[in-house]
Amino acid sequence: MERINTAQAKAAVLTEALPYIQDFKGSVVLIKLGGSVMEVEENLDSIMDDVAFLNAVGIKVVIVHGGGKAISKAIKMSGHEPKFVEGLRVTDAETMEIVRKTLNNVVNPDIVQRLCNRGANAKPLHGNWLFGARKIAEPDRGYVGEVCEVTTRAVVEMLDAHIIPVVTPLGTGVDDKHLYNINADYAAAALAKALKVRKFVLVSDVPGLLKDPEDPTTLLSTLHLGDVETLKGDGTITGGMLPKIESCCDAIREGVKKVHLVDGRMAHSLLLEIFTRQGVGTEITE
Repeated sequence: MERINTAQAKAAVLTEALPYIQDFKGSVVLIKLGGSVMEVEENLDSIMDDVAFLNAVGIKVVIVHGGGKAISKAIKMSGHEPKFVEGLRVTDAETMEIVRKTLNNVVNPDIVQRLCNRGANAKPLHGNWLFGARKIAEPDRGYVGEVCEVTTRAVVEMLDAHIIPVVTPLGTGVDDKHLYNINADYAAAALAKALKVRKFVLVSDVPGLLKDPEDPTTLLSTLHLGDVETLKGDGTITGGMLPKIESCCDAIREGVKKVHLVDGRMAHSLLLEIFTRQGVGTEITE
């Protein structure tokens, strides 16, 4: 009897999710994976399970991933110390090569393989084929660029073929053809805007935007665009949270319907975000 009750409870959960599955089927959801959350095997496995499920029920998923922890580790192994200015990595020529190799040869193939192991058809798509970039002049961080062009053809073709594109945050200089390191939050937001996605979800290792970073109970479940400057001024939005919030706000202004910050340490946070009314984390709204 206990086995039957357990099976019935699982069936009830699926039935509850059915309206959301029907609503989102065929929609494009862009998921940005932070490098930090990918460092914990259990967290990454849960996220990959969720992505494979979304793909199986007909939701078109695009992944843009960072690799911050892995890149910083590789830089340290080369005998250097990672440097950041206003939340963005300083990238000289030597560091740029480390970034490229780590993203293209380590982080990206690992995500692709994990999805394929779960029966999802995922393939790599290096961002320098998608993103045209220009150097960020002030402050000078070396080969760090901002997106000025997005070519979506390859992504759309892959989605139409039921393939999950797994995208690296690299860009090709529109003026000098140099390879540029692009903050993954900004790259993901640029692609979300260009694709006009149904939902843009940033998965990281925090519950969302916290009024007090040391206190999870201070989570802001909703953030309005009009409050962002105030929260920057009082120090609530700072460091690595700056590019996240700025990219979210930019996406909302450009017509992306839903933008959320989600905690990748929470089991099945993506499914909770998409298939429940309450959702999780912080929702960015006008």
